Amino acid sequence: MKTITTTQELAAFCAEAATFPYVTVDTEFLRERTYYSKLCLVQLAMPGKTDETAALVDPLAEGLSLDPLLDLFRNPDVVKVFHAARQDLEIFFVDNGVIPHPMFDTQIAAMVCGFGEQVGYETLVKRIAKASLDKSSRFTDWSRRPLTEAQAKYALADVTHLRVIYEYLAKELERTGRARWVAEEVAVLMDPETYVTHPREAWLRVKTRSNSSRFLAIVRELAAFREDYAQSRNIPRSRVYKDDALVELASTKPANMEDLGRSRLLLREARKGAIAEGILEAVKAGQECPKDQLPEVDTSRDQLQVNPALADLLRVLLKAKTEESGVASRLIAPAADLDAIAAGMRDVAALNGWRREVFGEDALRLCDGRIALTAKGSTVKVIEL
Repeated sequence: MKTITTTQELAAFCAEAATFPYVTVDTEFLRERTYYSKLCLVQLAMPGKTDETAALVDPLAEGLSLDPLLDLFRNPDVVKVFHAARQDLEIFFVDNGVIPHPMFDTQIAAMVCGFGEQVGYETLVKRIAKASLDKSSRFTDWSRRPLTEAQAKYALADVTHLRVIYEYLAKELERTGRARWVAEEVAVLMDPETYVTHPREAWLRVKTRSNSSRFLAIVRELAAFREDYAQSRNIPRSRVYKDDALVELASTKPANMEDLGRSRLLLREARKGAIAEGILEAVKAGQECPKDQLPEVDTSRDQLQVNPALADLLRVLLKAKTEESGVASRLIAPAADLDAIAAGMRDVAALNGWRREVFGEDALRLCDGRIALTAKGSTVKVIEL
């Protein structure tokens, strides 16, 4: 089992990896006490059937530079293979400004190849690699050194089995002609904007029961302050104040420290100092926000006049298309898209790209009355009208 602790060792491994068509990659990190993930380990494996072609890279080793790995990530001739890549890619983008390219995500590919919704790595190892995983080290502290033998074995398995899974899925995509479908989904992961959190947009993730523009203006200011504060100090946003406390503050509109002291949900640390001052300034800014700058909530979908019978037919059509194609239904069209189509909306993901081929085209034909659905036993078929 190879553990890389020097830049020279990493450069040698990456130089060899660059001679192969792909390399599998995974990471271990911690995020419980920080805003940004702390990279603790990088696992790499080249094509092959033994652990000798795999390595653990210790980014915490003194003096080690990840530059050789970043150069490999930029190499257009080597596919970087991940499973459920979003968090891994976020780490490399935030820390180094690099997104591996070209990239392949086996979770997305598995959903396209008939393995169900957001299939886990362990499931693919069992079904494709015909092996089992020891998950006992899954929630260990990856920042502690030295790593235990169990930790190292667990971490290495995340890239060694991934070779078999990738090769199988890549062949399936070539056989079915669906590689382009996966590429469309991966394009979202390759977009740097996916990993940028804008404080002024943080309020959009806060669930509220009010659509009052003034109330939402206060929510926006409180969420922006929290995001800025958490990012600048690299602490979880929940350590500043949680969503329920944020909504309470937007409702009670505290004007001074005494008012803050009456909050039921605010953490003790947030009732004084910089956080308390930031809260009061945010509430004041929200209350004084000019009318032409108040936030507006897109309620268009809430006000949709959904044809319930048509929505039900679209669900039946989706089920038929899912069984026919083997693609996970949630990947093709979530329930909200079906309702939107049934209400006459056409600017939805299910009607674009590869989804249009699988489902969208027939969904539009069904809405226009050009096709109908018929059942024979447990099979639903499309018939022309």
